[in-house]
Amino acid sequence: MKIHQIRNATIIVTYNNKRFLIDPWLMPKDYMAGFDVGLNSDVRQPRCELPISVDKIVDVDAVILTHYHPDHWDEFAACAINKNIPFFVQSEIDKSIIENLGFRDVRVISENGTDFEGIKLYKTNCEHGKRETVKPLCKKAGLPYDAMGIVFRAQNEKTLYVAGDTIWCKEVKEAVDKFSPDIIVTNSCGATVINGERLIMDKNDMKEISSYSKNSTIIASHMDTVSHLTVTRDDIKSLKLENVLVPDDNEILIF
Repeated sequence: MKIHQIRNATIIVTYNNKRFLIDPWLMPKDYMAGFDVGLNSDVRQPRCELPISVDKIVDVDAVILTHYHPDHWDEFAACAINKNIPFFVQSEIDKSIIENLGFRDVRVISENGTDFEGIKLYKTNCEHGKRETVKPLCKKAGLPYDAMGIVFRAQNEKTLYVAGDTIWCKEVKEAVDKFSPDIIVTNSCGATVINGERLIMDKNDMKEISSYSKNSTIIASHMDTVSHLTVTRDDIKSLKLENVLVPDDNEILIF
């Protein structure tokens, strides 16, 4: 297994000799304004350039989109990715959206498992910020609330859990308990909206998942890129959690 940190939540997972591009956000630096509903809305994003060329990023066997948010997917990805590639999403709604962009092989990942080239992919649930406060804010902004995580399993590989856009919550605990992942990728920049709610994991959440999943190696992704971050790579490193890795952009981790 290889996990190639590209930028933000964009990673390439090589698993059972297949390459999966997850959450391709491929626009150039400063292309998009900060989110009106987020902190630091005056800061343009992405805050940094892609570390490698787009053609190298999209040279993969399949794509996974955890949710249709504008810091996980953009028009640059829609134009660059082969329209015939197997493309996995969380719901029939997202399937319809991606098909309307011209993609011809869009599949919904099941909680009971979806087969692909000797790999079993499982959808896991997320709490993309506290539902009672963040979901209405998403609705007001015209954005969907729901996101998914994904578990990868194959006979000759370690179990991988890409937790997706979620805070530390019962759904994440349930996924850890059910799948006992060897590797966990967390989105960890503490992205925060104007009401003060975090949308994804922050430093305290990282402490919780590190403690709860002592036997897992945890990789902090979704760092140092969006306008509404409140946690940096250096912040996570300063926690000195023994089982947490904080890769730089363009760093490849091999397991």
